[in-house]
Amino acid sequence: MSLKVLVVGDVMTDIIVKPEGPIVWGSDRRAKIRNRPGGSGANQAVWLGAAGVPVKFVARVGQDDLATHERYFARFGVDAHLAGDAEFDSGILVTLLDQNGERSFLTDRGANLNLCSDDMSETVLDEVGLVLISGYSLFSPGPRQAVRLLLDQARARQIPIAVDPASVGFLAEIGPSQFMAWVGSCDWIFANDSEAEVLTGHADFERQVAILAKTFRNVVIKRGRFGAVLGATEGIVLSLPAPVVPVVDTTGAGDAFAAGFVCALLAGADAASCLGAGIAGGAKAVQFVGGQPQ
Repeated sequence: MSLKVLVVGDVMTDIIVKPEGPIVWGSDRRAKIRNRPGGSGANQAVWLGAAGVPVKFVARVGQDDLATHERYFARFGVDAHLAGDAEFDSGILVTLLDQNGERSFLTDRGANLNLCSDDMSETVLDEVGLVLISGYSLFSPGPRQAVRLLLDQARARQIPIAVDPASVGFLAEIGPSQFMAWVGSCDWIFANDSEAEVLTGHADFERQVAILAKTFRNVVIKRGRFGAVLGATEGIVLSLPAPVVPVVDTTGAGDAFAAGFVCALLAGADAASCLGAGIAGGAKAVQFVGGQPQ
């Protein structure tokens, strides 16, 4: 596989908290607390690198953490183009897990907020066969301007573009029409069922695919334990179930799904194999704490 995937997104430190029971506000609750590397873009890049996919990753971290992050990504074969930020520390995400492994987030994006066009060299698109954008990069003005310029450059080179919306909360805050205007026409979207519902205003998968296919040539909707569907302008063309596995933590499952799908796609696999690889990646990720390979 000679062509590379260019991933643009956040680098975060995930503080994962699993209380032993309901939180007692104003008092104590025992909990398991773990510190893991995270960030949607970083997760995707590391899962891709761990699978042997040549991958470039563009992001911004705190200056004091720059060397540490560079060494970390290098361990997974990721060609990390990281900028060190002197103003903000690296981003931090607090994840609260319930007893079913479902998550709620408290986010301080830190240095990610200062991602800019200067962080992306003129050659960053060289040898790239697909650009994968995390929606988190679109929710703040500075990174959004840089990413939209990169997308224009990718289109000029006829490089396929995939988008992961990333956050139901932020999508609801800005509105679906604004998000669609920011991303423009793209080749792929990897949305979970909640994101697809926010973007389309419909809970029905057929309707979701029909609406999203007006902007994205190929629509993938991740359904968690129910599997995933793949569709286009003609509607849903494929639906596959997910295996039954023990769910420990769903953090990063969608990122692992996207990486598995893209890995198969660039290897020339058919649609069923790509969707199956995505589902397998997500199923693997939920079986341990954290959003990146162990």
